[in-house]
Amino acid sequence: MTELPNVHVRAEVLAQALPHMQRYDQEIVVIKYGGHAMGDRAAAEDFAEDIVLLEQSGLKPIVVHGGGPQIGKMLDRLGIQSEFRGGLRVTDEATVEVVEMVLAGLINKQIVGWISAEGGRAVGLCGKDGNMVRAKRAMKTVVDPESHVEQTVDLGLVGEPDHVERGVLDAVLKAELIPVLAPVAYGADGQTYNVNADTFAGAIAGALRAKRLLLLTDVPGVLDKDKKLIPELTVEDCRRLIADGTITGGMIPKIETCMYAIERGVEAVVILDGKVNHAVLLELFTDYGAGTLIRRG
Repeated sequence: MTELPNVHVRAEVLAQALPHMQRYDQEIVVIKYGGHAMGDRAAAEDFAEDIVLLEQSGLKPIVVHGGGPQIGKMLDRLGIQSEFRGGLRVTDEATVEVVEMVLAGLINKQIVGWISAEGGRAVGLCGKDGNMVRAKRAMKTVVDPESHVEQTVDLGLVGEPDHVERGVLDAVLKAELIPVLAPVAYGADGQTYNVNADTFAGAIAGALRAKRLLLLTDVPGVLDKDKKLIPELTVEDCRRLIADGTITGGMIPKIETCMYAIERGVEAVVILDGKVNHAVLLELFTDYGAGTLIRRG
């Protein structure tokens, strides 16, 4: 990734933008927004400005957001103790109420407000609205740190997308509004489920056959064993790098989301650093790129 001085980033982007804008005209781009960049007000305002510019340039952006740190702070403030299994937080009834309050309420409306302040027209939704996303209970497989044996862990009301009904999103996009989506959904059992934001974004992108899925993270992208950025990968490369131990830990589920989305018709997925100023514009509208691009092959 080429570093650009922050004060010149937007000028550099706009100077190169026209041919890239034409490539993405009227195309859907799903952007998962999360990580520490969400907690920085200036970075959040820059992100909102970028989303408005995308929409004004003829793209159809859809924002999916997380909010793990904010949920943790609210649980602490309310004195709700969390149980952990296999190092992962269990979502019980009390916790999922806080998750929905923070994600579909506080954070969702903050992002809508930031986009509105930059001149955009955004609408905040969650997976429950219009039965947009139906979820099922997710069972996670973790490795016990002492025995090194894999075990299946029940995380309670943690879900994964089971079905996406795209009609609501099609209607919102047709009205030239910017959807901002919180990853909370109903299950067929009537329960509310907390869904990982990356997974939620991948399901949305796949259902809409998006041109691009961008996963904004706290790292530059996928790194090799020397900790250097890998600019581009195929799905087969991803499988190989997981098998040989190059891709490990929390990057594995992100890569699995990328492969899932591509297999469902997304042209390409990019994992990029959300802390880089105007990272979304750099990736879409310049030749620099801003992370690791993953294609079918």
